[in-house]
Amino acid sequence: MQKTKEWHVLVAVIATGIMCFSGVLIETSMNVTFPALMEEFNVNANGVQWVTTGYLLAIAIIVPLSAYFIRNFSSRTLFIVSNILFFMGIIIDSFAGTLPILLTGRVLQGLGTGIALPLMFHIILTKSPMEKRGVMMGIGTMTTSIAPAIGPTYGGILMGTLGWRAIFWFLIPLALVSFGLGLYAMPQEHVERFEKFNLGAFVFLGVGLSSLLLAIEQLSISWFIGSLIALIVFYYLNKQRMLLNLNVFKNSVFDRLLYGVLIYQAMFLALSFILPSFIQIGLGKSSTVAGLFMFPGAVTGAILGPISGRILDKIGPVKPIVFGLSTSTLAMTSLAIAFQWEQIWIFLGLHVLTMIGSGMAINNLMTATLSQLDETLSADGNSVMNTLQQFAGAASTAIAARLFAMGQASDAVHGAMIGGRHGIILLAVLFVIALILFITTIKLLKQQWSRLTA
Repeated sequence: MQKTKEWHVLVAVIATGIMCFSGVLIETSMNVTFPALMEEFNVNANGVQWVTTGYLLAIAIIVPLSAYFIRNFSSRTLFIVSNILFFMGIIIDSFAGTLPILLTGRVLQGLGTGIALPLMFHIILTKSPMEKRGVMMGIGTMTTSIAPAIGPTYGGILMGTLGWRAIFWFLIPLALVSFGLGLYAMPQEHVERFEKFNLGAFVFLGVGLSSLLLAIEQLSISWFIGSLIALIVFYYLNKQRMLLNLNVFKNSVFDRLLYGVLIYQAMFLALSFILPSFIQIGLGKSSTVAGLFMFPGAVTGAILGPISGRILDKIGPVKPIVFGLSTSTLAMTSLAIAFQWEQIWIFLGLHVLTMIGSGMAINNLMTATLSQLDETLSADGNSVMNTLQQFAGAASTAIAARLFAMGQASDAVHGAMIGGRHGIILLAVLFVIALILFITTIKLLKQQWSRLTA
């Protein structure tokens, strides 16, 4: 039996949250450095985007194992392993002299974050009472959503003063704090290992996701066919001995709500690539200016995270999600129209408006999505959601980089604007679909939430 009374749940959430925060901080910090990395390593936007895409792909590959890990290892053991992997990645990247070495460190960081991220939400969903779940989810998502607020500014300032490697140096103390808090907050629990690891399914899932990402990045039919074959083999092997419980997709409300979660993840990563790159390449501003540009919107979204969670605890998820999705859809549509004017202050206002919507919607969408599943499927739903979130982020970064590079190739003067605008238009269309899908779930979601809180 697990001894919940020995847990310091809030501290445990903060400890795992710091790990996730650090991963997102590096991710958004490095986006500001892309123009400099392109010059230093002599690669284009498609090449340098693997600094982010490789990290996200590592998360997407390791997260499907989270349900298996949680069932067969203690939270404390998983936390320790995730910290070690992440710390190794930071050390390697602190001294990286080539792009392959930099990517190696980023992959290790992705593996560490990929274990910590679902672990944080598992702790929230299993250790916190239902009446406090919205607030705890808000605190958990705030630790990761505040990172985009700090990341670009943090990266821009360090890039302009000490160089991009300093982005990793200053995270070493933070990783040590996370490790200490986690050891204090998580008791050692005995967990019986009763499952055999499905190595074949894991390998083919990793190959399938990697191939699909390459197909997107290179617009390659052959990579897409290879991905399809690998994912079909994964599906067959997964049915023989379950690695990822795909039965969660039998819940149609879960599916529709999950789409909204994935679109927000795609938006966060695509905008963190498009806007800083456009501000530097298209508008000729410095990395510090590009970093400061992202700060107001990201801070706004981060602050609204726990506030929206408290609103969910009081009135349910429907109203804050409708408001958030509607606001983000309006802002993205307006940004797609305004992008051609190349006015930084208009971009700034619409980015803030977008993040107001995300702050009200994203953590409530995640809570509502996972709450569609009964407790026996909670870890599996968490694993599926986090896997698809990271892949959506990786795919959106790859697509944004492709559109950006195509725009630059088509027009030497306004190419950055053209490529960036095409990325924004695609996001706006995806948000319209997300809003429509959510509207179709409102009646069922209200009924389900009334039963949960009765």
